[in-house]
Amino acid sequence: MPKLRIGELLDDKPVKITAELPASVHRDLIAYAEALARENGQRVDPGKLVAPMLARFMATDRGFAKARRTNHSPRAGVGEG
Repeated sequence: MPKLRIGELLDDKPVKITAELPASVHRDLIAYAEALARENGQRVDPGKLVAPMLARFMATDRGFAKARRTNHSPRAGVGEG
C-alpha cells in the first residue's frame, strides 16, 4: 500500500465549523481513517482528518497560491511620497 499523504495529526486549538458531506465522502473518510490506523497505528476520529486534508489541498493548489500572492502583495504607490 502506498504511503498516505496525511501523517501524524498535531494537537492544535480547533475552530468549530459544521458541514454536510455526501454519504460517499463520509464513507471514504472513515476508510481513510482506518487505513491511517493500519499504516501507523494512530487511531483517529475521521472528522479530525478534514482539516489536514483541506490544508494539504490548499497548500498544493497552484491557482490558490497565485491568487493568495496577488491578494497579499503591497499596492503600488502606497507609502511613497
